[in-house]
Amino acid sequence: MTDPTPAWAQTTRESAEAWIAAYHRHEFVVDAPFPDEPSLVVGNHGFGGVFDLNVIAMSRTLGHVTDRPLTYLVHQIAWKMGFGWLVEPLGCLPASAGNAATGFDAEHHVVVFPGGDVEAAKPFQRRNEIVFGGRSGFARLAMERGVPIVPVVTAGAGESLLVLSDGQGLAARLGMPKWLRVKALPVSLTFPWGLNVGVAGMAPYLPLPSKLVTAVLPAMRPHPDEDAAAFAERVQQAMQQRMDDLVADRRFLLG
Repeated sequence: MTDPTPAWAQTTRESAEAWIAAYHRHEFVVDAPFPDEPSLVVGNHGFGGVFDLNVIAMSRTLGHVTDRPLTYLVHQIAWKMGFGWLVEPLGCLPASAGNAATGFDAEHHVVVFPGGDVEAAKPFQRRNEIVFGGRSGFARLAMERGVPIVPVVTAGAGESLLVLSDGQGLAARLGMPKWLRVKALPVSLTFPWGLNVGVAGMAPYLPLPSKLVTAVLPAMRPHPDEDAAAFAERVQQAMQQRMDDLVADRRFLLG
């Protein structure tokens, strides 16, 4: 299939992928053949707002395992912060049922990160947890469209900075879940921003050179009579188990 990505966006993507391959020594493993049919690809967040190392790792990995075009459904914060024009040519759209349908109707793989800002802002001590916050809409979407879910797990991004707190309490007091759909306002320590709260830390930062490792899990489908919540929980458990495997003998930053 023809990749509709503009030339400048393709160059940007390739440069970002080359950077994590060199600086973060990104590696990936594929546990089972990737489906030929359009699929819902479910990933985990590392840390990020507009940009996230896990998203780049996902892009690099999928570029090696499938030639089908991709539609990424991401948090609307990129558009709220005025970066929508930058990420849309890279195949990103605000997460919604309508945009998911657009991707599948075009016979793309659709990529989602169900954990959203809560997972992306989790504190350092929880960096290896898969956090979906009870969300099951992605599983319902896969069931309604009759497509398999392909879980993809990346380890290491949570070591690229120090997140002290996810700031959920502060975000709630400021009313951010209502007017910006942001439930977390992380307190983080990064370069060059130093110690900061919220948006500054979620802007592009110079990460520590933590090693990134991505695993593509076997495709999953719902069991007979399984509802969306149970299917979502089973996907999350499979991803957590694979994450545990990836970090079992991990050394900080070195992988």
